[in-house]
Amino acid sequence: MLGLAVIWTFFQLQDSNFLSPRNLTNLILQIAVTGTIAIGVVLVLLLGEIDLSVGSVAGVTAAVLGVLVTVHHTAWWVGILVMLLCGLGIGVFQGTWSAVVGVPSFVVTLAGLLGWLGVQLHVLGSEGTLNVVDPTILAITTTFLPIGVGWVLVAGLAVLYGVVELTEWERRRRKRLPVGTPASIAFRVGAVAVAAVVALLVLDAWRGVPSAGVILVALVIFFDWLSRRTKFGRYIYAVGGNAEAARRAGINVTFIRVSVFTLSSIMAALGGLLSVSRGEAASTLTGGGTLLLEAIAAAVIGGTSLFGGRGTVWAALLGALVIGSVSNGLDLTGEPADVKYIVQGAILLAAVSLDAFSRRGRAAAGR
Repeated sequence: MLGLAVIWTFFQLQDSNFLSPRNLTNLILQIAVTGTIAIGVVLVLLLGEIDLSVGSVAGVTAAVLGVLVTVHHTAWWVGILVMLLCGLGIGVFQGTWSAVVGVPSFVVTLAGLLGWLGVQLHVLGSEGTLNVVDPTILAITTTFLPIGVGWVLVAGLAVLYGVVELTEWERRRRKRLPVGTPASIAFRVGAVAVAAVVALLVLDAWRGVPSAGVILVALVIFFDWLSRRTKFGRYIYAVGGNAEAARRAGINVTFIRVSVFTLSSIMAALGGLLSVSRGEAASTLTGGGTLLLEAIAAAVIGGTSLFGGRGTVWAALLGALVIGSVSNGLDLTGEPADVKYIVQGAILLAAVSLDAFSRRGRAAAGR
């Protein structure tokens, strides 16, 4: 959060349009794809594994969607359902190959990066690009919430967060675990409410809250709940912390690993959907370029450990904001692509180094 504040302050001083409602709206739309895919990457990193195939999975599922709705003229919901099922199947296949066969996830997903890219090219054929004109699919990233709906969502978010905090406080109190004061809970809920209101006021000054931004935040909230408030989520952290200890404790490590790789591929498919909606096409470039690296960088920069067992799903959103803000700010100031890549690489290296130093310090302290 501090780093993000520094980045925003720096670019605002360089260009007064950086924090304008219009540019912040564009920033949200820019990070929607990366942030969505990064959610799945965070889950995989929590296991201490890696998924290098997410970009290609986004591309091949986008190609499937494009062919279905453009060439075969299927309904939009059929196309989306099939692309998500393809993502699910890919995740099950790769997760099983890694967890059951025993091939390291790095190798399996590296093969997937190449293999699914080949499938994407085959599905698209000689066309190379399929323009998608279905209004429902395009509306995912081109529509904005009415002002009234935005205020309802903000109020609902504040109430939901307050209920979750109070429930957790009461649960810990009953089990005689350390708890914070009611004042601290009220402060956190108030801070979240104020931040949401400020964001809403700023975005409403342009066109409103982008639907893609709402989808991204909703996905982050859901997977944060799944990873931190459910037994399945606790098992993910346990396996990532020490797989052998988790196995001895009775956790089905194979099932957890296959499930997480499946979720990662489904999130990549959702990223492909957002990419098609934003670009109004499915092409050989969908899912390519630096998308894979940006998704992994977003997860790591947001605070997820490469060594497994530490981090939260919010890392995907925060890291995507950092990566997106740097890219957006450098574009506004007219910096060339080489500077952009150097800066992003330096930020990623700093984040990983901080994680390594933190891990070394805990090891020295016996934790």
